[in-house]
Amino acid sequence: MLAIFKPGQGFYTRVCSAVGLGLLACMGGMWLAPQFSGRRILGLEPIYTQAAVVVLAIAIVAAIGYWLIGVKPRAVDFFIATEGEMKKVNWSTRKEVTGFTIFLAALCFLLDYVFAVVLQWVGVLESTK
Repeated sequence: MLAIFKPGQGFYTRVCSAVGLGLLACMGGMWLAPQFSGRRILGLEPIYTQAAVVVLAIAIVAAIGYWLIGVKPRAVDFFIATEGEMKKVNWSTRKEVTGFTIFLAALCFLLDYVFAVVLQWVGVLESTK
């Protein structure tokens, strides 16, 4: 019942999804800890209450993640299909990406400059000179 469904298939998609879910769980724990600052539950010191709540929340997210990423057949089949489709993608080369990034940065700079000049001329922006 809790065995990994189709082990070895969709490995990278599952691992990346698990890492992403783990990061979300940790960030959620960082948000959750201050919410229980100074509170005592079951007579525990506030710091232990904070730690227990964060550990419990991360454990719940981990259990749900394990079920979704490793056990639930429909979700696992989706991950396997996603990895198969990603292998078919024709990825751009580093040279193409670099060239497009430089072009896009230059275009943004030019548009920013043009808009700043026009808005200063109209009187919406103050001159920085």
